[in-house]
Amino acid sequence: MSYLGESLIPLINRLQDIFSQVTVDLKLTLPQVAVIGSQSSGKSSVLESLVGRDFLPRGSDIVTRRPLVLQLVKISSESQPAEWGEFLHVPGKVFTDFSLIRQEIQAETDRVTGTNKNVSDKPIRLKIYSPHVLTMTLVDLPGMTKVPVGDQPSNIEARIRELVLDHIGPPSVIILAVSPANADLANSDALQLARMVDPEGERTIGVVTKLDIMDRGTSAARILSNQHIPLQLGYIGVVNRCQEDIVQAKDMAEARKAEEVFFSSRPEYREVASQCGIANLARRLNTLLVEHIRAMLPDLRHAIHNTLEARMQELHALGEPMPTDSKSGRGAFLLQLLCEYSERFAAMLEGRHQDLSTKRLSGGARIRAVFNEVFARAIREIAPMKDVSDDAILTVIKNGAGVAGNLIVPHEPFELLVRRSVMALLPPALACKEAIYSELLAIAEQACPAEAGRFPGLQRQLAVSVLEFIRSGADPAERMIGSLIECEHDFINCDHPEFIGGRGAIRAVMQDRALRATQGAARAKDGAEATGKDGPNFSAPAGG
Repeated sequence: MSYLGESLIPLINRLQDIFSQVTVDLKLTLPQVAVIGSQSSGKSSVLESLVGRDFLPRGSDIVTRRPLVLQLVKISSESQPAEWGEFLHVPGKVFTDFSLIRQEIQAETDRVTGTNKNVSDKPIRLKIYSPHVLTMTLVDLPGMTKVPVGDQPSNIEARIRELVLDHIGPPSVIILAVSPANADLANSDALQLARMVDPEGERTIGVVTKLDIMDRGTSAARILSNQHIPLQLGYIGVVNRCQEDIVQAKDMAEARKAEEVFFSSRPEYREVASQCGIANLARRLNTLLVEHIRAMLPDLRHAIHNTLEARMQELHALGEPMPTDSKSGRGAFLLQLLCEYSERFAAMLEGRHQDLSTKRLSGGARIRAVFNEVFARAIREIAPMKDVSDDAILTVIKNGAGVAGNLIVPHEPFELLVRRSVMALLPPALACKEAIYSELLAIAEQACPAEAGRFPGLQRQLAVSVLEFIRSGADPAERMIGSLIECEHDFINCDHPEFIGGRGAIRAVMQDRALRATQGAARAKDGAEATGKDGPNFSAPAGG
């Protein structure tokens, strides 16, 4: 006899297994049921009741520290072995002892998160085959916690909240919100998180646990009848094993009988009998998941088709496979690519590249323009005397004389002013270095051979290696520039032929004064001669 979802849910499970092993950038969110709730709300007990076996780790602190993707597969009761489990991370190994499944979950959790209560978003994928289950896919997520324990970070609550929201956010996910009946439902962490991504409650089903330990005279009938905090998918009430039952290893079949006795003996739950018990929860989840898959199938098929087309186009762009499968052949092919890259890089620097641009400078020409035009213009635009006025010079000279005063101009104020001007060379020199660095990176990107595009991994690694190589020269270049400027700053060469010096300056002043005196005397002499030649005659007239 076939059951609901006999072929549909296993197909989705198969797709989940496939997509879980492909690259991170190829992910499709497939229909599944995500189980959320606060720590110790009874999530693990609900899952074990659905399976009918003890297989999950237990403890007083946080136990679920990695998402557990649990795929339940209904099989014939005549199959051998009768029940077993398989992990995706240990393919081919069959676990018929469910205590070993618990140990493997714990070991795989500790392998990724450590043994001191840390959490991870990397899922564990477990598939359980049993004639006592209904086919469905459940994801057990870490329970919400408030206080960090062990080596958990201080923001553990925010991290778990983000992890849960990432899993329940997609519309293809049915949310199974587990809340204990002995706490106010309005404060339920599970319902609060569910409302953040499903405010209308369209894909959220509530599970109320611990009905058997509610205060006397109270019941959850109003909650189960969907009158308290309504959800479109309603609520299911369950009674799990208590801690004493777990310690005494009470059988799951006995626990289900005890649950049936509990609900049948409580008159307040008779009107909501269809909303009570693990069996009703299993049927409800199976039906919801199948209906949800059917509703999502058109969009899912469209998404898979588009993704497949994109991957085929990418595969076509990568070209034919490598020309050889041998290790030496691959090495020779790689060496050929690297040599071609080196040749293209050198050609772009020297102007021998075949694809020379006619619109703008590039390659070595651009680097030459940075030195000869950009840097040279920046140096010419430096105004060394911009902020040095006559008053400032006079003040520095007076300060350099100190209390004793001096008869000639001291050299210390001169060197102080000169050093300030020398340091003005540093900013344009460093800017030139940055411009050359950027141009080298641009050349490195353009020099990559088209053949390397067939190997994205090699292309990325080549880009990273070249970037690191160019970057390794940037810091030494900056230190060298700084050292050159410091040399000029620390030693002022007064013996340079073009340097006037103090005596030269005085000589120039004296020569200027002598020139001016000579020019003044010449002008005076010329004026006197002109006056004697053309002036009035004051001698006595001749008489007779």
